[in-house]
Amino acid sequence: MIPRRIFLSSAALALLLAPQRIDAFVLPSALTLAINSAAESEIVCKAASTTSNSGNPFDSLFSLFDDKNSSTGPSNKNFRMAQSLLTSLIDDEKCFDSLDGAQKFADSCDLNVVYEDTFEPQPIVGRAAVAEHLRAKVKARVGGDDNGNGTRDAKFRIDKISDGSKACGFAWTWTTSTLEGLRGTTFVELNESNQIQYVREIPEPLYKPGDLTLELLKAVTADATPRDPPEFVQRTPKKANEVAKYLFQEVQGGSVDESMRFFDESIVYRDFNYENVLKGKDEVRKFIEDFSFPGITFNPQRFDDGELSTCFTWEVLLEGAPEGESIKGISFYEINNSGLITYVRDVPESAIKPPILGKLARLLRPALGVFQPVPIGSREGGM
Repeated sequence: MIPRRIFLSSAALALLLAPQRIDAFVLPSALTLAINSAAESEIVCKAASTTSNSGNPFDSLFSLFDDKNSSTGPSNKNFRMAQSLLTSLIDDEKCFDSLDGAQKFADSCDLNVVYEDTFEPQPIVGRAAVAEHLRAKVKARVGGDDNGNGTRDAKFRIDKISDGSKACGFAWTWTTSTLEGLRGTTFVELNESNQIQYVREIPEPLYKPGDLTLELLKAVTADATPRDPPEFVQRTPKKANEVAKYLFQEVQGGSVDESMRFFDESIVYRDFNYENVLKGKDEVRKFIEDFSFPGITFNPQRFDDGELSTCFTWEVLLEGAPEGESIKGISFYEINNSGLITYVRDVPESAIKPPILGKLARLLRPALGVFQPVPIGSREGGM
């Protein structure tokens, strides 16, 4: 029962206020690798002087790395493709705060990439459209001319990134040299050629309704029919993505106690429908139990393959809401060495696109995207 209720609050208000529904991400040159030998250094040097026919500047590096791992030499078990690619795109290429970086992110995409930037009314589809979209976002933040000469102090910070190889996600914050503002989460999935094929990006809602969400949900689902809890076989996965799948695909709706077994005593839970974070198992349990009533269906959609942390996408349906309506979201989980969850970050999309307050804040404070930024470093881990 737990996971379904966890995400409930994040979706509620948007579903209830949703008008007619109308329906991306971001990020390479110097890919961050764990280089442990001179042979691996040589691979990177070779890749830097090799051009790929696919147009992805990293294909040559990936193929060389794969060739090395397929030989008789030892493989690099710590290499995480998606995590390394995204870290390089964001930190090295500045894909969120430079025009050249935005283009390199697009160059690393599949020709038919789907980019769900949930600030926008429709997904962005295709490499060329993604390039145009990302460059426009960067220019809106940094100002300046079309040659990349920005006039504003606008930066992009990774707060947390999952250690996925086929897909991964990251929590982020818009910053300047002295302030930090808008937060959000992004999920990115690669294809078999290590090109970006899917992105979902969700910024935090600037209006956080708090417990009003609970009251609205109860009103909408008042006539919902209770369902029998599902049966599940108890097990204890240890990898982050496997823990998330177990909770949301097997235990969901079945047992709060079983779900709470996977939370560490020190759990910090950030639900972006609330101003304050939940801390400790007692607060998390109460939060889950408060949202345990019939009428909600939580559908996990895409999971990454992270081991110490994981990111996944979802949608929530409410019985009694307009037919065909759902609200999309992203969650980020971290676990400790015992396989217990120590951190959760949930963020729901806005039903109105672009969100009214979010659009106004980006016009008034384009570099930070919020009305009231806070001093840099004052939110540990982007909390």
